[in-house]
Amino acid sequence: MNVIRINETINGRPYVIEVLSVGRNQWRAQLARRGATTALIPFYVARPAEAGRQVAVWLTRGAKVST
Repeated sequence: MNVIRINETINGRPYVIEVLSVGRNQWRAQLARRGATTALIPFYVARPAEAGRQVAVWLTRGAKVST
C-alpha cells in the first residue's frame, strides 16, 4: 500500500495527513494521530495532493469556527 504523509501546521497545531491510493486515480486522505488513523471525514479525489489539501482546508475551517 502506497501511503503519502503530509505534515501541516494549522492554528499552531501540528497535523499529519495520510493519503492512500484506494483505486485507479482515486485517493483518500485522512488524519493520522499517534500511530492510529482517524478518518474524521475522508476525501476521495483523483490526485493525492488534492486529497491532502482538502483535509487541510477542512481543518482550517474547523479551527476558525471553534475560536
